[in-house]
Amino acid sequence: MKYSARCSVRLAVASALITASLAAFATEPSTKIAVVGPRTDQHTGMPSDAELQTRGARIGRIEVQVDDIFETQPARSLASPYRLANALHISTQEETIRQQLLFGSGEPFQRRLLDETERLLRGQHYLNDATVTSTRYHEDNTVDVLVRVHDVWTLSPGFSFGRKGGENRTRLEFEDSNFLGLGKQVSLERSSDVDRTAWRLAYVDPNLFGTRWTLSTAYSSMSDGSEKLLALSRPFYSLDSRWSANVEAADLTSSISRYSLGKRVERFNMQERELDIGGGLSEGLSNGWVTRYLAGFRYDERAFATRTDEPNALLPAGRTLSYPWVGVEILEDNYRTTRNLDQIGRTEDLYLGRSVRLEAGFASPALGSTRDAFILNGALTAGAALGNERFLINTIGTRGRIEGGALVDAVLEAGSRFYLRQSQRRVFFASANATVTSNLDPEKQLLLGGDNGLRGYPLRYQAGSANALISLEQRFYTSWQPLKLFNVGAAVFFDAGRSWGRDEYAAPPAGWLKDVGIGLRLGSARSGLGSVLHIDLAMPLDRTRDIDSMQLLIESRKSF
Repeated sequence: MKYSARCSVRLAVASALITASLAAFATEPSTKIAVVGPRTDQHTGMPSDAELQTRGARIGRIEVQVDDIFETQPARSLASPYRLANALHISTQEETIRQQLLFGSGEPFQRRLLDETERLLRGQHYLNDATVTSTRYHEDNTVDVLVRVHDVWTLSPGFSFGRKGGENRTRLEFEDSNFLGLGKQVSLERSSDVDRTAWRLAYVDPNLFGTRWTLSTAYSSMSDGSEKLLALSRPFYSLDSRWSANVEAADLTSSISRYSLGKRVERFNMQERELDIGGGLSEGLSNGWVTRYLAGFRYDERAFATRTDEPNALLPAGRTLSYPWVGVEILEDNYRTTRNLDQIGRTEDLYLGRSVRLEAGFASPALGSTRDAFILNGALTAGAALGNERFLINTIGTRGRIEGGALVDAVLEAGSRFYLRQSQRRVFFASANATVTSNLDPEKQLLLGGDNGLRGYPLRYQAGSANALISLEQRFYTSWQPLKLFNVGAAVFFDAGRSWGRDEYAAPPAGWLKDVGIGLRLGSARSGLGSVLHIDLAMPLDRTRDIDSMQLLIESRKSF
């Protein structure tokens, strides 16, 4: 039996700490993470949040509390490995948290802003959880607020190894997503795979000089080219934000591969130069809805060249698209706080609202384009709570160009996700996704395989002009937290997918392909990875000679 494996292992703490934790595990039981509810030090008779808003109360003192990675249990001290981790960790600075608050002392008390602040803080990789609660009411009609966050280990030296299709992949990286407790992200990475070897250095400052501006930079030196990225943006950081602005420039040179039945059949070089300048205006949140008016200018240049080792590759023609664009975004304020859906033992903010974003632009040779083109992009999301802890989330996305009356590089994607909670520890999950394309640009392929959901089959196995994928999962979430480091879950799954249409560079689609399997899930309870490690064993049900009888996949994903 052959296996294809992808392994991604990151060390949250040094190996000596893990070894010492094993010795302490017998005497230091795992901590169960309780379902998040209001954490309050409220005094008896304190008005409710609704009453505070009715009275026109204002915010008084704001206290920020940063909890250690490992909490001290009542009437018991932590074992030495956990105390060491707390001591070595640089705690998030109070000012880093205050920079993200959507309210300030002296401002009117609004429970909505406290809830939104919780969501913003929980979205930070360096925090495990966050709550914002009112704690004390004063006679002058002010109310004190407690902002409580839980730190995680963010310094992540890591090593990964993988083997696919007879080729090895390795990665060595050093990353800190909360450098010196300031919320800055610094990473240095060395990677090697079948396509290239590369060094990559990146830096992200989400609150530049204490403002709402974000600075992102990256530089890569690769065996087949290089990458340079610089971006400065002020996003719509909250529902009530009134304006946004951004400028981003990128220059990337790399190899592009074409695939058939999981094998590379052709490769050539591509250089991309992109510039994106834009912004938006909004009147803020009104009656539960937000409308944002957007505009900008984009420049996208792509040039192609043969490689010395593949001089006969069929090259696409170079092209440049340079165009102004306008757009609108409308979204509904509708979130549900839950646990054990896409994460294990972590608070999740599930978006159940409706949102739409539409963009339209026109490229012309007068602006530097190589052709006239009308550009359209759109995205639609609609979520619903169906009662009894059942949730349905539908998405539709489209992009493409109209050139000479024909659709070019047009993509229509539709997807649905369904959650049925059977108990606190069991959830049935189903998803269905479909993609239809028209006249894709020559350097692109619509691929389906083990890297995008069809887990029992090789990577990039089928190609066509349309595809569909259905996945069913029975998910299990445990309260077990080995060494206080991982939240443990499991899954039993079934996948079915197929491609339609003909890709001129690939073999014809082989019809519906199905697989079944089981998987182990390890959620990062104390690190800033914010991901779930998947260990899946999948068996293809429509196997041919070129497909292994079993696929072992080990990879890190953002969700269960």
